[in-house]
Amino acid sequence: MKKNKEILVTGDRPTGNLHLGHYVGTLENRLALQDSYDCFFLIADLHMLTTHGDRVSELRDNIDELVIDWLSVGMDPNKSCFYLQSQIPEITELTVLISMLCSVSRVQRIPTLKEKISDLNLNENYSLGLLSYPVLMSSDILIFNASKVPVGEDQLSHVELARELARKFNSHYKEVFKEPEPLISKNSRLVGIDGQSKMSKSLNNCIYLSDSEIEVNKKVMKMFTDPNRTSADIPGRVEGNPVFVYHDIFNSNKEELKDFKDRYRKGKIGDVEIKKSLAKNINQFLDPIRERRSKILKNKGEILDIIFEGSKRAREITKNNIELIREAMNLYTSSSDYK
Repeated sequence: MKKNKEILVTGDRPTGNLHLGHYVGTLENRLALQDSYDCFFLIADLHMLTTHGDRVSELRDNIDELVIDWLSVGMDPNKSCFYLQSQIPEITELTVLISMLCSVSRVQRIPTLKEKISDLNLNENYSLGLLSYPVLMSSDILIFNASKVPVGEDQLSHVELARELARKFNSHYKEVFKEPEPLISKNSRLVGIDGQSKMSKSLNNCIYLSDSEIEVNKKVMKMFTDPNRTSADIPGRVEGNPVFVYHDIFNSNKEELKDFKDRYRKGKIGDVEIKKSLAKNINQFLDPIRERRSKILKNKGEILDIIFEGSKRAREITKNNIELIREAMNLYTSSSDYK
């Protein structure tokens, strides 16, 4: 563990394999930060239950796959702490305590909560667990007294809630919490291959980090482009075109890309040529990830050791912090308080 470094907390729900949207939205940022911060990477299995409670049979396999994806992109458990949310009881205790400081109406204003309720067609039939998940997310951050939280723009409201709850706690009781600051990724949202919504597992519009070369080629060739362009000799729209959004991120040959864009606007190049180049570039990006993944799968038994060793390390911090929190609230902190 790094000494005298600011603490950073972020994580993912184990709901299935990670995709390119996850990489550009957060994983790339984590790789750049894991040498500079004390990083705690959360496997958010309790958050998974808020929307996927009927899929618990998949949970353990999904946890393994999540850690394999992390390792395959280069996240390093020797530099950072990988831990399982349900193995840290201090998180759930803090959720109860700070929920006393948060109104229902405040939580209901969280944009991503509204989005989840709408996507799942729940109307008003959503669980208390789903309603309170933003408070649980605040606890994920505050239990470590984290200074930084890497997020996409759509998650900024969660960090703001954590900041508000930190201020309220400090004002009501005692100065305990720092106000965490968000770190925004340069590409916080990646459109899906359908061109309609951001890349999402639930919408089946993803290119996964674990996809084979053949799978990537098939998906890229089906990608949405300019709907008004019915033949290669018709000038096309580059701005907002998903194929070029991906090229801007994954094609490092800027001269080639400039030429593609110029000819596309003039109707002098077809979608097939553009897509073949994109598929090649995405596969070149994924090749080292695939190679690392192959090596990891040969030693898959180490995954549980990484998770539980990380959870043990995480609890060293959370156990100390919950004592400070309980003391600030004038709650008993240990049996010695009775004497």
